Amino acid sequence: MLYAAIANKLDRWLWLGYGLIVLEGLILLTFKSHCPLNLLARKYTNSTQDNFDIYLPSWLAKYTKLIYTSIFVIIFIITIYQILN
Repeated sequence: MLYAAIANKLDRWLWLGYGLIVLEGLILLTFKSHCPLNLLARKYTNSTQDNFDIYLPSWLAKYTKLIYTSIFVIIFIITIYQILN
């Protein structure tokens, strides 16, 4: 999506990406900021670490929502800029 916004390729794939991100946001709002698969996986482990279900370092797994939300905001701002020009 970042490439599409920067390259001014505002086609259906970019808008599909926006739609999927909105859908993911609605799912996260429904489950109080937790992925439903994460909640299911918690039943099978005693681990309380942030990276118990993902192959990322703990410090990175803790901030994935913040990182990807920041990237999405940048993509959104670039897309709005491209539309207005």
